[in-house]
Amino acid sequence: MPKGPVGAAPTCRNRPRRRRPDRTHTGRVAETKTNSPVPEPPSQEEIGRALRLIEPIRKVINPKVYGIDNVPRRRALLVGNHTVMGMLDSPLMCAELFEQGIAVRSLGDHAHFKIPVWRDVLTACGVVEGTRALTSELMRRDEVILVYPGGGREVAKRKGEKYQLIWKERMGFARLAVEHGYPIVPFAAVGAEEAVDIVLDGDSPLLAPVRLFAEKVLGSKDAMPITRGIGLTPFPRPERQYYWFGEPIPTEAVQGRQDDDAVVRAVREQVKQAVEQGMEFLLAERDNDPHRSVVKRLLGPERR
Repeated sequence: MPKGPVGAAPTCRNRPRRRRPDRTHTGRVAETKTNSPVPEPPSQEEIGRALRLIEPIRKVINPKVYGIDNVPRRRALLVGNHTVMGMLDSPLMCAELFEQGIAVRSLGDHAHFKIPVWRDVLTACGVVEGTRALTSELMRRDEVILVYPGGGREVAKRKGEKYQLIWKERMGFARLAVEHGYPIVPFAAVGAEEAVDIVLDGDSPLLAPVRLFAEKVLGSKDAMPITRGIGLTPFPRPERQYYWFGEPIPTEAVQGRQDDDAVVRAVREQVKQAVEQGMEFLLAERDNDPHRSVVKRLLGPERR
């Protein structure tokens, strides 16, 4: 097997052993200084139900996972790339982490929490609104936190932006990591952007009403693209997913220097470079995967 980028573990798992995360918090919510509640993590029973619900999809996709042993069970900030639409990478990757006993808390875009019912679903799954106050509280509790710095813009990709990091000048994740001395685990995901084709992207004049709705109602300027998957339907094609986790990037040496933009930017760029190397590694692994075809996955020796 080819070696991964610097910091990558050479191991790959197709069927991680099943372990459930330990329950570590007993109160329903923890209050931040701004009285913003941090929901309790989902219980083992709730996680089990969620895993059973998506198990048919996982059987078909059968993700390949590299370096998952680099992810600690406590105190880590997972930072990586979001794929178009964000509908396959996060749920399936989090399922792999949950099966390893890692109770990851994902940070969600503010727009999600303006949608009734949907915000309740996310909260039940352990997702937390990505505010500075709530993230700081999670760090004080030594949680494993997952964040996509590209946010909604990286999900609402335009044509020609496949596997591009669209982080703009965002440095919030690096600033908080430096403030709390939190180790950062870079990760990468590949596969979901072959599952759909973008028919109309957010720059299309035809999506002007969608952009207006997103801005006025959700407070977001990012309109989701119109995509095509299986045939003429929007359902994604069953492309195999590939996930990579690099070695933790420590920040203890610069802890407390969160107001020094040069320090924060250096941490951000180190993480960004690691994520880009992770994507390059996964793209090469995907191209050389003899079981990339869904037929070979379902009928071959790698079936789940």
